[in-house]
Amino acid sequence: MGAMNAEDIAKYEGVFVFAQQVDNKLSGISFELVGEANRLAEKLDTKVTAVLIGSEVSGLVDELAEYGADRVIVVDDPELKNYRTEPYAHALASVINEYKPDIMLVGATAIGRDLGPTVSARVATGLTADCTLLEIGDFPLVAIPGKEQKHNQLLMTRPAFGGNTIATIACPDNRPQMATVRPGVMQKLDRVPGKKAEVINYNPGFTPNNKYVEILEVAKAVSDVKDIMEAKILVSGGRGVGSAENFKMLEELAEVLGGQISCSRAAVEAFGMAPELQVGQTGKTVRPQVYFAIGISGAIQHVAGMEESDIIVAINRDADAPIFEVADYGVVGDLNKIVPALTAAIKAELANK
Repeated sequence: MGAMNAEDIAKYEGVFVFAQQVDNKLSGISFELVGEANRLAEKLDTKVTAVLIGSEVSGLVDELAEYGADRVIVVDDPELKNYRTEPYAHALASVINEYKPDIMLVGATAIGRDLGPTVSARVATGLTADCTLLEIGDFPLVAIPGKEQKHNQLLMTRPAFGGNTIATIACPDNRPQMATVRPGVMQKLDRVPGKKAEVINYNPGFTPNNKYVEILEVAKAVSDVKDIMEAKILVSGGRGVGSAENFKMLEELAEVLGGQISCSRAAVEAFGMAPELQVGQTGKTVRPQVYFAIGISGAIQHVAGMEESDIIVAINRDADAPIFEVADYGVVGDLNKIVPALTAAIKAELANK
């Protein structure tokens, strides 16, 4: 992959996001990316474009506009009904080559983790995966004598080496600057009803080839697990809870609080808790108003997924557990006694109201 010259780079402008939709419903990450794109675009004095790919999806344009997209490029074709790598990669790569974005953001979802790298290879640029922070700044960060320092670069930050260090990566010599962004990390803007965007319908043409997989059947997993990323209150348990049965205590506490349960990776592995309940680097990033960390030691990988919670309450018998470093309130003691007592106290308080 050769570097581009300055003239070529100058042709690339604007912050683009891949607006993921499944079954003609926009995914939450789409609005988070549009919100983040607005923050970046403001610093670059440019516009935000959402790229909407699917079949008969034009009805979703207004929603993207109301959440902050200035322009929506719609690629609508029957070949795009369900996500498949080849037609979607062809669609997005064609949009990039035609409209030349300076920055291209994709959600680090199951779809985005497949689509992002495929497209970046096709348009001969780099990709930083699973970013947790994006900034506009100089690269190198500190000027090096004799080396050009470029301005208005996208600085992409992600955990590296199992979350034990943080890497900030730039793509100074190629465009677009591409990143996949972890869901739940960026903030969507408040919806502005009635806001409109410029709409461009673009179709590069789709010729099925031997890379087009044929979808024989779509089997949807039926799950009654609520999305922990939407919860205002999470009661989260770790290895210290002791067993799957003991999670009933946590469920009772969550119920009186009007919240829901979640867990650490250790609880998924030790007690067979549902993986969609897992918070952390290999699970989900959550930002509830209140996060109870019960019997969770607080490994850096777990903390990465919940440190943005408004209030963190930790209950652990180990006074030296690292979770207490991020907790706003900490209780050292036996969770088997504390959790039922807390549930009973809240119940009594609510009964008095």
